[in-house]
Amino acid sequence: MPEGPPSLRLTIVGCAPAYALRPGHAASCYLVEVGGEGILLDMGQGAFAALGAYREPSTLRGIVVSHLHPDHMIDLVPLRHYLRYGLDQARSLALHAPPELRTRIGALMAEAAFLDDLPGDDLQPGTFQLGPLRVEARPVTHALNSFGFRVTRAAAEEREPGLVYSGDCGRPEDVRDLVRPGDTLLCEASWGTSSPVASEAAHLTARQAAQVARDGEAARLILTHVLDAYDPAGSATLAGTVFAGPVQLASPGLVVDIG
Repeated sequence: MPEGPPSLRLTIVGCAPAYALRPGHAASCYLVEVGGEGILLDMGQGAFAALGAYREPSTLRGIVVSHLHPDHMIDLVPLRHYLRYGLDQARSLALHAPPELRTRIGALMAEAAFLDDLPGDDLQPGTFQLGPLRVEARPVTHALNSFGFRVTRAAAEEREPGLVYSGDCGRPEDVRDLVRPGDTLLCEASWGTSSPVASEAAHLTARQAAQVARDGEAARLILTHVLDAYDPAGSATLAGTVFAGPVQLASPGLVVDIG
């Protein structure tokens, strides 16, 4: 019997929030692979060092950054140094990110062209391709020009399950617009087991993430980016009372096959 198409594979490289108190925990960084090709979704602090346990960085097809907070993009700095100085021959990787990222990193490093080793397009709502992967980007409510993503095989049929990544988001409906039946939802739940914070609509609770998974008919929910003060383990338990499918708490090294 002929083998089917290769499935997507998600590896959690880092899943900590804006601070990481636990040794070995990097900030947001998610490796998505199919057929030996891979991309990163976000690259927060500590992610570059952690990535080496899972993949040689120079073999990536590209990096996609959800927004401009350091816990999602600051390790582009060591990645750039590695690509320029750490290999026998310098090479480049594609970088798709909100428009202000290059200016912001350039100002930080006092070098306007600092990210020229990572050429690519400014993110806009819509779909683009990185090797064998298709990425759909949609704006989400967080900081200026924040995005969530749906990743599928580029050759996938319309109904083939994919991976939805919320980025950081404060409005559940923004993420819900990305989810298709059967998808795996990797969703931030910074506020964990707490109630929604009306004056702080920048992040989701575990209950809200579970509601998105339920309403979007996701196959699986993976909670990530949960603040230590808001009970990460209890967050997964709470989400399981709302969403009937499997619920997992992201942890470094977790591998999930999709499809």
